[in-house]
Amino acid sequence: MTKDLERDLGLFAVIAISMGAMIGSGIFILPGVAMAEAGPAVILAFVIAAILVVPAALSIAELGTAMPEAGGDYVFIERGLGPSFGTIAGLGTWLMLMLKGSLALYGGMFYIDFVRELPTWDLAIPVLDATLPIPGVRALGITFAIIFIAINLIGVKQTGGIQSIMVVVMLVILGVFVAATIVQVDGANYDGFFDEGIDGILTATALVLVSYAGVTKVAAVAEEIENPGRNLPLGLAISLGVTAFLYALLVFVLVGVIEGDQLVGTEEPMAEATEILFGGVTVGGIPIGGFAVGAIVLAALLALVSTANAGILTASRYPLALSRDDLFLKKFEYIHPRFNTPTVAILTTGAIIIFIVATQNVDEIAKMAGAFQILVYILVCGALIAFRERDLEWYNPDFHTPGYPWVQLFGIVSGIFIITQMETREIVGSIAIVIFGFLWFKWYAEDNIDREGVAKGLARREAGKQFVQDTEEALQDDDRYEVLIPIRQDVTREQEDALIQMAAPIVSRRGGRIRVVRFDEVPDQVPLDTAAEDVSEADLEFEERTDELVRYLEVPVEVGEIVSHDTRHAVVNFAERTGADLILARQEATSRLGTLFGRDTDWIMDHAPCDVVFVQHEQRVTVEEIAIVTDRSPFNDPLKVELADAMAHVLDARVRFLYAVGEDEPDELVETIEDYHDELDDLVDVPVESTIIRTDDSVEGLSRELESADVVMLSTMTHRRLPDLVIEQRSDRLAAAIEQPVLLVHSKQSRRGTFLRPIVERVLFD
Repeated sequence: MTKDLERDLGLFAVIAISMGAMIGSGIFILPGVAMAEAGPAVILAFVIAAILVVPAALSIAELGTAMPEAGGDYVFIERGLGPSFGTIAGLGTWLMLMLKGSLALYGGMFYIDFVRELPTWDLAIPVLDATLPIPGVRALGITFAIIFIAINLIGVKQTGGIQSIMVVVMLVILGVFVAATIVQVDGANYDGFFDEGIDGILTATALVLVSYAGVTKVAAVAEEIENPGRNLPLGLAISLGVTAFLYALLVFVLVGVIEGDQLVGTEEPMAEATEILFGGVTVGGIPIGGFAVGAIVLAALLALVSTANAGILTASRYPLALSRDDLFLKKFEYIHPRFNTPTVAILTTGAIIIFIVATQNVDEIAKMAGAFQILVYILVCGALIAFRERDLEWYNPDFHTPGYPWVQLFGIVSGIFIITQMETREIVGSIAIVIFGFLWFKWYAEDNIDREGVAKGLARREAGKQFVQDTEEALQDDDRYEVLIPIRQDVTREQEDALIQMAAPIVSRRGGRIRVVRFDEVPDQVPLDTAAEDVSEADLEFEERTDELVRYLEVPVEVGEIVSHDTRHAVVNFAERTGADLILARQEATSRLGTLFGRDTDWIMDHAPCDVVFVQHEQRVTVEEIAIVTDRSPFNDPLKVELADAMAHVLDARVRFLYAVGEDEPDELVETIEDYHDELDDLVDVPVESTIIRTDDSVEGLSRELESADVVMLSTMTHRRLPDLVIEQRSDRLAAAIEQPVLLVHSKQSRRGTFLRPIVERVLFD
């Protein structure tokens, strides 16, 4: 059984990933350091650096739409220029990402140190200052590095939602900073704009190049992007344009509001500027300087800590990819059996980052990272030329770089020129990585591989995509009723069997089919293609047990497997692609606190393109009575009746409607409910009983009446976090009070309407 990789990154996620990787050291650390090289013309350095990145970004966009594979620039270079250049690119990118992560770790700690040195520190946190002194900047950086290494080792999941929120928070804080400070720009600060000459500007450009390293980071997850032909190039263009404009605007403000001697050389320019401008400002007698500095420090730490953690995560993928392609030591291919993370790659990456933080200065780290970055960008432009000029039949990108080949030639020539303008240390480092990569390939890898250039092994991904492709093609000519049963990795044979047993009569009655799909969720630290190629004993056991379970069924059953970083997105996307009519999934009982933090089932209910049924207490039983607890829901009740009728018709079972009214409710309400049950009865072909219970405790009264039922159907709706923390849904309380299998039914129609619908439904039907 092949595994498909789930595309669940949209345009906003592409922009968030790219901008989140760029908005960091470029504005929070480097302006002061770069101004020491270029003076006020440091603004031009940021603009020129952005222009130098454009050819590589356009090339990445085209290559990513032609080969939306996990791995990004390393894969493109290795496929286009051959494994020798791929080795150089993989090692160079690995080093560049480690340097960028080190820069974020080291530079971010200056902001903590800045807060500690403020005059208000002793007054604000006297106990912490007296008894728990903060260690030095390097020690802080190493401490955070160790924490992030541990996080990546155990595979704690990062989410696109958190990344997006962080980007929005940073943009808001930086936008407020610009709006509050741009009116205070002093033109005199720009006197002597070109005093440092073109050499100073070029040196500063090489220094700040690392600011834009994140623009192509998203290419490493190209295989996970929805509609890559549109979202990849558009996302790269938007993120690069917005970030370049933001950098230029912020540096313009920093130079204009701070005296040159105060800005030059400082490692925390944003905090320094905020303290100078707002340190003594009060509004209505309230000092706001501390709040302003705190907001800037928060934005800096969000950006830099996120960049550092992402640096370890992303960097560790490169030795893993090199190892899997037989270009590096095989021990880097090791995946921890429990945490499913590349342990050796993460530990090695983390150790090198710790060494860099402990021994190098900010400007040295930034310059060396920029040198390796430019080297990789030169190779990316060369790889695109190789693909274009070989006229390959399969090379059919959805996006074509405008200005080819002049844009790529400009990228190569300008990149070489910038490297020659760097200091001796960076030039030697760039030459050394090229020589080392070539010698390593000759000594270690050349005899292990028999491929060269663009013609090699792209077919390995095609088999992995076949399951969904076949499914979609089949559905074009087939409108049968589809039930999707998503199976998580921890589902047992008995639980899977119970779900299939419940789906079978529904499908049999309607003449449809069941799709049993296992959704494997892997940590962000592991590329999806790596996980898809790993066939474990659990995979084989799932396939074997599913084949055995469906032998006794008289309905068509198809089995597949999908690998993703986010199961809930994968389930919804698959249901939408295949035209599923019903998602039938198991659900564990969730505490109120769990509801507060958000449940995957709620997200699925809000986004699924079809009806959704969650099963609790699933077990294989003989079904003689199906009980439906009605609640006058105009959408869920008819769906419950429809499903119960299909099950009862095939299983030769009876259906019973139940409704609970208060002891003091008038008889007119009972008559209304009886009439309502009669209307529902008209939708059913099997025998139906109606029971109306008078009780002041509906959960207790209903659970007592449900003891004779074999299957219970309840309505459910999306949990609204805080409201459900205060008042738990009756369906949750009732499901917890009984032992029988419970089907929690949610009609797709119930999502329609205004934001008031959940409130109205809670009042009327709960």
